[in-house]
Amino acid sequence: MFPEWIIALLLRIKTLLRRRQLDRDLEEEIKFHLAMREQKLGESGVPADEAHYAARRKFGNATQAKEANREMWTFPFLETLWQDIRYGLRQLRRNPGFTAVAVITLALGIGANTAIFSVVDAVLLKPLRAPDPDRVVIFMNTSRQGSGPYAADIEFNLWRKQTSVLEDVSGFASVSYYLTDVSQPQKVNAMWVTGDYFSLFGLRIARGRGFTPEEELGTGRLFENGHVAVLSNGFWKSVFGGDRRILGKTISLSGNLYEIVGIMAPHVETESAQRPDVWLPFPMSPNSKNQVHYFGATGRLKPGVTLAMANAQLKLMTQAFRREYPNTVSAKQGDTYSVQRMRDEIVQNVRFSLLALMAAVSLVLFIACANAANLLLARAASRTREMAIRTALGAGRGRIIRQLLTESILLSIAGALLGLGVGFVGVRALLSLGPSTIPRIGSDGSNVTMDWRVLSFTIFLALITGVIFGLIPGLSICRTSPDAALSESTNRAGTGVLQAKARSSLVVIEVSLAFVLLVTTALFIRTLVALRSIDPGFDAHNVVTTRTPLDPKLLKTSKVDRAVQNAIERLDDLPGVETVGLTTLLPLSGEFNRLPVAANAEAPRGFGSEVFASPAYFAALKIPLFRGRFFTQSDRLVSAPVAIVNQTMARQLWRNGDAMGEQIIVGKGLGARLEQPSRQIVGIVGDVRENGLNLAPQPTVFIPSAQRPGIRWAGASVSWVIRTRTQSASLNTEIQNTLRQATGLPVPPLQSMEDVIAHSTQRQSFNMLLMSIFGASALVLAMVGLYGVMSYLVIQRTHEIGIRMALGAQNGDVLGMVIRNGIKLAFIGVGIGIAAAFGLTRFLASLLYGVKPTDPPTFIAVALILLGVALLACYIPARRAAKVDPIVALRHE
Repeated sequence: MFPEWIIALLLRIKTLLRRRQLDRDLEEEIKFHLAMREQKLGESGVPADEAHYAARRKFGNATQAKEANREMWTFPFLETLWQDIRYGLRQLRRNPGFTAVAVITLALGIGANTAIFSVVDAVLLKPLRAPDPDRVVIFMNTSRQGSGPYAADIEFNLWRKQTSVLEDVSGFASVSYYLTDVSQPQKVNAMWVTGDYFSLFGLRIARGRGFTPEEELGTGRLFENGHVAVLSNGFWKSVFGGDRRILGKTISLSGNLYEIVGIMAPHVETESAQRPDVWLPFPMSPNSKNQVHYFGATGRLKPGVTLAMANAQLKLMTQAFRREYPNTVSAKQGDTYSVQRMRDEIVQNVRFSLLALMAAVSLVLFIACANAANLLLARAASRTREMAIRTALGAGRGRIIRQLLTESILLSIAGALLGLGVGFVGVRALLSLGPSTIPRIGSDGSNVTMDWRVLSFTIFLALITGVIFGLIPGLSICRTSPDAALSESTNRAGTGVLQAKARSSLVVIEVSLAFVLLVTTALFIRTLVALRSIDPGFDAHNVVTTRTPLDPKLLKTSKVDRAVQNAIERLDDLPGVETVGLTTLLPLSGEFNRLPVAANAEAPRGFGSEVFASPAYFAALKIPLFRGRFFTQSDRLVSAPVAIVNQTMARQLWRNGDAMGEQIIVGKGLGARLEQPSRQIVGIVGDVRENGLNLAPQPTVFIPSAQRPGIRWAGASVSWVIRTRTQSASLNTEIQNTLRQATGLPVPPLQSMEDVIAHSTQRQSFNMLLMSIFGASALVLAMVGLYGVMSYLVIQRTHEIGIRMALGAQNGDVLGMVIRNGIKLAFIGVGIGIAAAFGLTRFLASLLYGVKPTDPPTFIAVALILLGVALLACYIPARRAAKVDPIVALRHE
């Protein structure tokens, strides 16, 4: 029930109390019997001394019994451990410089590990915030284009019928609305959910209720669902002041009225990247045949059902789906359905990179431990005579090792306490610098906390590191012969071969680990340079962007095209603005839009992105035109449907890539509401990397924004792309105010397209930054270790150096001797590091781009840098040795 150390402590307290009571009883008993003896002394005539000794003889057995009883309740191990702790604390207090350096070194290593582990714990180790989290699964859709957690109405309605293996099957999607019944419209983060979602994830509603089955049956039209809403607790308090009478009232979201039926409990979190302000019923009809994949689906395995059993059932359902709906795009493309653990799917894109960072920071801790061990070895050299005397007085090797381990663990515990502070600061820095795409960290990193798991990890780390760097000097001292140690002079004690080899080995380990970390850092740097050098397909210089809604219900004007034209004309009149365009899909924004496409009237032969753009959009980004023309103002809703394709789309649908004048159909097979009319291709433009610099351009079809029906703008948002002559904060503010006046809606601050490009490489930048910090720390620690060993070597060999110089050795000879010893260790460390890095960096191939894991120039450059810094670390003590005065050195004993 209780840990052993608590039981031992309680028994120790009991022993002390009992010992005091026994002493008092024994003292009173002896006094009483002595008094009785003295009282009888006059009658018997026995001398007082004889009476005293008789009393001692009489009560001697009782005293021994009491002593034996007291020893029975005493734990010698705890007594000696307490003695070791007190002695160790005195030793550390007597050497404040050594203690401070060792504690700070360990605190940096332990603190860095604590910071990274807290993120790893929140992302990879903590269970889902749901009842029975291991049974929560997410539906996967696998097609020729890949696999992902995508769902369509027609598929979801079939998945909900798999009641034999699954329960609480729920759909969810994160969307954005605007709260419009306030003086200034504001953006609202909303989540569409089906009714089972709340019970699936255990979301507790503090006031009111959730959604009824009738409310869950939406109209099937996007942004037009059951017209009821559940508010988050924070949104309820911040916007409505915590009004307890809010239930039953309505709010206007993007022009639609919603009745508030519930308030969530405080501190409710979801697995989504954004914390929802409002929960709304999913706008899906149970009879919908919509084939567009636009949301996610999750559920819970029934008790006793395994993942394999559920996937076998879904495989049968896939075959039944193809037979029932043979003309759907999914059936023709051969899509298959499956489920996997929801947590595994959420973290699969970051698991390996986080584990790689954890391994890297562990190497930093190993180097810190090696440095601390070297410090203890140097200190142990001066304590060899002390330990030899203790051995001569009867102390065993185990007793001495235990004393040294106690001191090292005290150091590591002090380093861990300081490391907790370093870790807390490091976590905040990680969250401020880290990419926003890291899942499960919560809003503003709220899920990354110093909880009991992190504290347990830190304590475990402290104990392990204390044993690691404390055992080496302990074993080294115990191997030294007491006779030899006592015969050596005080200043030369501990200069044995074993201790010298141990210190040299630790330096070699530090250099080799530093080499591995520096090579990894260099590979990440080269990856980021390679990504930044990729041509994104557009010119980002002097281009700013922002995103606003174009919902007709929210605009001042009745038509979207009129509002767009009004905003463009106002922006064109601003001094400093060259070109203004808009698009529904901004390059490198992280958004995606995949629809089946077909050439002429053929069946779909692939998927492509559907992008609505204004005529000036291509000029604003300077996207090159290879054939045909751009859109013009004459491309209106009443004119002939036209389209522009990129080169990848042209090559996908036409073998020779000549798409000019051909017909293209977007959304082929998705039904009358989503299938675009046949459009004539009037231009071919260059490829733009929409999804990432390290990803190939996707097939894209551009459609004039003026040819999008007004009804399809409901709930839609667009990105404004504005090219300016120069970039300035005042011009950006003026552009923002002009857009706000033209649309009557809040406009987010402008962002440069160069920042958009940098944001697309945020994860690679984050990896490079952390690895640079770890690599620099490893380099500094390794060189400090080498410098310390060489400095100590010079001090220990001062007498020898004096003799050499007295016999005719020159300064250069002494300088070369010391440098050769140090560089030899560095060369051995670099050689081991090359072999280790050659094997380990292969596992980083998935995180690299544009560089091989075993890139020879990178290995050579790191080796030269490391050897150069090692030369500098050796030169300083070597120069000090060359300046030794032979007369003074010969007196050095």
